Formats: sequence, structure tokens, C-alpha cells
Amino acid sequence: MYSFTECRLCPRRCGADRFTAGGACRTKLKYEDGRVLFPVARAALHYWEEPCISGSTGSGTVFFTGCNLGCVFCQNGAISTGESGIYIDSERLVRIFFELKEQGAANINLVTAAHVLPPVREAVAWAKEEGLDIPVLYNTSSYELREQIRSLEGLADIYLPDLKYSSTLLAKRFSHAEDYPQVARAAIEEMVRQTGPCVFDKNGMLRRGTVVRHLVLPGCSADSKEIIRYLYTTYGDDIYISIMNQYTPVERTVDIPPLNRAVRASEYDSVIEYALSIGVKNAYMQEGSAADESFIPPFDHTGVLPGGN
Repeated sequence: MYSFTECRLCPRRCGADRFTAGGACRTKLKYEDGRVLFPVARAALHYWEEPCISGSTGSGTVFFTGCNLGCVFCQNGAISTGESGIYIDSERLVRIFFELKEQGAANINLVTAAHVLPPVREAVAWAKEEGLDIPVLYNTSSYELREQIRSLEGLADIYLPDLKYSSTLLAKRFSHAEDYPQVARAAIEEMVRQTGPCVFDKNGMLRRGTVVRHLVLPGCSADSKEIIRYLYTTYGDDIYISIMNQYTPVERTVDIPPLNRAVRASEYDSVIEYALSIGVKNAYMQEGSAADESFIPPFDHTGVLPGGN
């Protein structure tokens, strides 16, 4: 079992005793009767992921409290700062997986689990041994150590990573993680190695593969284009790229230009036009404003359910 008493689970390698302090991820753990307890903020069906993930029945999402990245523009502050959630153990998490399946979940969607990965990994292995037969999806900021992603081989069927920045300057300014670009690229490389090209079932639902998300930030369209160029030249049609436009300013960004405004339609459109100009075909794009939250699936086999992310 991984020891959380001197934690170096993520690229921060903060060395915190997670049972007495939150560490860089701000997530304190508990230890009771030989069990590691970790906080979960929410577990429910989620209908607003990419169409090939949510489908018509929803994705069985489990949101883990805390985050090791800490973006200044985070839209889920109450969760990422460790201010919400109840403590559970691996056994309870297994039961949650099966409860979500019984509700009709198309998959099990593990959202931001990097900082609690050992007990989560244990739960996934346990659930699969008990007959869990829907895909397990690992949903991450990609600020992950390659070796931790490697430990998920055979357990994660689908990866849904972000690639937030190409620029180290933006990564440092907005997420206090100057090494984010190289760390995330290495993590994604391992994900694609494991999954190979995307595989869909007859209903257009993703069964295996990697979908890389990128949120276009205001004033940063040049960085977005570099990210798309990198992904397409590196992986071609083996992955799908989800290009998102729902950035919304939050209280923490009021005094941080250009994050203190929404993304202009012209900025998002220029990123989409660039993606199309270099030949990107396997992509999800959004139309309208963030409030509309609607994906435009590029092909019939991915267009199961128009919806947002």
C-alpha cells in the first residue's frame, strides 16, 4: 500500500503527511481500522460530457475533493480547495460504482483522482474483479506523474485528460506549475500508449481511447493553436480533441487580465478555423456561449446526444 505520510504522488512532490496536513493538493486523509479514507464531493449521473461519453443515459461521475494543480480560474472551487465532500474508503467506492451502473451509467468517470490514486486504483481493480463491465474513464488535469498513469494500465479504459497550456509562462502564471506542459505531455503520451486509437460501439459510445480536452482562455488563442498543432502532429486521428469555449471569469480572476473577461467569439472561432486548416477531423467543438454548453459532434457515430460539457 502506498504511504501517504511523506507524499510524493504527484509532480508537486510536496512530501506532506497527508493524515495531518492537506499537502499541495489541500486534501487531508483519514486512517481508520486499517483503511485509508478520502473525501468524495459528488457521485451522480452527468449528462454534459462529450456525446460519446454521456450518451443518453449519463456518465457515472465521481468527483474527488481536492486538486494538485490549483488553477486561478477554477470553476469548481468548493471541490478543488477541499472544502466539500464526505469521507469514504475503497469498499464504499466500489459500491458507488455499481450503484451508478444500476442507474444506467454509460461508464464510471473518475474526476480528479490523482491525489488519492492508490485507494481509487484499488477500488477499480476490485470492482472489475466483481464484474463491473462498463468502461472506466480517468478524467484528469494531466498534472500527473507518468508512472502513476502507467499504474492504471488494464484498469482505465478511457482517458479524458486536459492539455491546458503549451506555454510555461501561462502555466506558471495561471496554475503555479511552470512544468505543466512537459508533465502533461508525458502523461498523455502514456495514456495514448495504453488505449491506442479510439474504439466506439454501434451506438457511438466510446469504449476505449483518449479524448484530450482543451479550454480556450481569453487572450490565449495563440497558445491554443500551438496545443492543437502539437496534438494533431503527434497523435493524428488516434485521439479526439475536445475544444471548449465555456471559460467563465470567477472572483479570483477579477484583477487578472485577460482572465477577467469571457472568451470572444472571434478568439474561439480562430482556434476552430486553425484546427480545421491543419486537417483535424476527430474533434468536438462547441457552438454559442458558455451558457449554451452545446457540443457539435463532427461525425454521425459520435452524435448520440447534443449536450454541453
